[in-house]
This record gives sequence, structure tokens and C-alpha cells, in this order.
Amino acid sequence: MLVHQTGLTHINRDRATPGFTVFAPSYAEKVYLIDLEGEVVQDWSINPGGTNYNELLPNGNLWVCETLTEGPALGPGKGGVMREYDWDGNLVWEHVDIDQHHDGRRLPNGGAVYIAWYEMDDDVVKKVKGGLPGTEHHITGGIYGDVIREIDADGNVVFEWKSESLDFDKYPICPLCKRDEYAHANTVSPLPNGDYLVSFRVLNLLIIVDRQTGEIKWEHYDLMLGHQHDCQMLGNGNILVYANGYHTPGHTFSAALEFNPESHEEVWRYQSTDNFITFFSPHISGVQRLDNGNTLICEGGFGCLFEVTPDKEVVWEYISPYGGRHPVFGRTNWVFRAKRYAADSPQIQNRVQDR
Repeated sequence: MLVHQTGLTHINRDRATPGFTVFAPSYAEKVYLIDLEGEVVQDWSINPGGTNYNELLPNGNLWVCETLTEGPALGPGKGGVMREYDWDGNLVWEHVDIDQHHDGRRLPNGGAVYIAWYEMDDDVVKKVKGGLPGTEHHITGGIYGDVIREIDADGNVVFEWKSESLDFDKYPICPLCKRDEYAHANTVSPLPNGDYLVSFRVLNLLIIVDRQTGEIKWEHYDLMLGHQHDCQMLGNGNILVYANGYHTPGHTFSAALEFNPESHEEVWRYQSTDNFITFFSPHISGVQRLDNGNTLICEGGFGCLFEVTPDKEVVWEYISPYGGRHPVFGRTNWVFRAKRYAADSPQIQNRVQDR
């Protein structure tokens, strides 16, 4: 199949949410800010990387995770350095941790929280259940765990939580996944009270870690999440998440899901209504609930950003024409995340205007 059109492919100007969307093509050297017409209004030069989580901060600066060659030989999600650039592209802050991967967030106190890998001790590795037999790490022969690591503004570690705190018997690795990682965290989302909402891809698991005690205070396990990404708590207290629909029993399609964390009951879902395969990304991807109730969806594997209303009408769609070169798959236009900001938001500060 050929992709015949990129850029802006659809818009309902009466229902689409005005503003500007920031995204970084994976393995590329730019972060782009586009308007509602799909035109680039600003860009930043960065180190090419496999993940490139990025967002605009309340001070108007760009926050992005970039990739270093150093660090564990675990390809998916590899990072190593988090950087903050001002509007003109000047570097104003960075933190290097060669074990960092997937996600990192700047905190209001000037520090940051991020996901990193660590090598599990042999006695811990023996407790890990599930996964494809014989697929431990190809160099070490062991298994890497995930650590949620918080640092202060000077880079000092002030909090850590390790995935070996999970119940190995209760949460085995997906039987179709490799055993080189437990448990492939891909999202760490700070909550208003300081706790952390974390997504573990190969476990189909979301948890909340108590920042004060390190205890797991909430869990949501669901095979139908399909190796989910980008969990977040909404203003109404519900959880929004991108359910990739990968390795799920009986279906192959993605969905944007909102559910009540207390009852664990679904309250809203968007998935393709005419042909399930028209909305599916088995990896990366994300969601954002906009102020007017619409939802911005990043169908990462197709580089497709689109906006839907609460009644599930697609009112805006953009397919990234920009790409990077994946070390295995060659040129792609994958997009890890995307976020929309209003012209008068703290992030944009009216530097550019809607057309």
C-alpha cells in the first residue's frame, strides 16, 4: 500500500479545536509545531532519537527526550538525555542518564521524573514469569527492570521505585513478548498530589505509585489494553489511555479509552467504526483530552494525528510528511506523541496566531 497523501487531510473548521500541535517524528532531527492548517510555524533542531517524548512547558520552552548511543542495548524506547530548549532553540537545561528510556517529565520544582533501565540481580530474574523462553537479553543473558527515578533541579536523585516491587506471580510478561525486560514501562505521568501513574506495556498494567511511601496504591490490569501507552488522569478523575490493541485476544484494532479508576468501568471509547483496521498502531502512540472535550489522538505507527469529538466525529486529521531512519525498518514517519496548545496558552504565549 502506498500513502498517497500527507499533511492536512481533513478539517471541520467549526468543530476542530483551534491551536497548535507539537510533535517529533521518531529518529528525526526536528521537533515541529504546526497550525490547524498543517503549516509549520516553528521547529527545533535536536539529536535524532527513537522516542523523542516532547511537549511545550508552561514557560514556553520545549521539553524533549533525545537518544544517546551509550547505554543498554535495548532498542525500543532508548533515550539517555532529557533537554529543555527555549523558543529560539537555545539549550537551557539537560540531564544525562544513559539508562533513561521512553518518557521523562519536567516537574514544577525544576527537577524531572523519568523511566530508566537497570539490570536485575540473578535472584530476582529467577522470579520473573512469562515471556518467550530463551529470549533474555542477547548480551547479558539477564533481564532489565524499570526504575521510576525523580531528580531535583541539580540532577540529584531524590526518589526511586523499581518494577521488581510488582507481584511477579500476578503479573507475568505477555507470552508473546521477549524476556529481556520486565516490564517495559512506557509512561510516567505525574499526578496533582505528587504520585505517579505508570504504564507497563508487556504486562497490560497501569499502576499508581505513592510518592511518599513507594507503595502501589492502585492497579488496573486488562489484557484488552493491548500493550497500552500514554496513560493520564483527567480533570474529572478518570483515566485516559491509548489501548494499542496488540497481542489482544480476538481483535486487532486500537482505541482511545476513558475509564473510572474506582469502578474500572469504561465511560468513553473511540475506535474505528467502519473497518477496525483503519485505526491501529501496535506500538508508540498517545492521546490528549482537549479543553472543549474533544480528544487528540496520535496513531503513532502511521504518523497520523487526528481529533475526534465526544460523539466520535473526526474533525481534523494530519499525516506527518516528516520521517527519520529506523536502524532496522528504514525510513518511517512514526510519531511517539503529539500535543495541542491554544494560541493564548502559557506554552504558546501568543507568539504565533491561528489563521
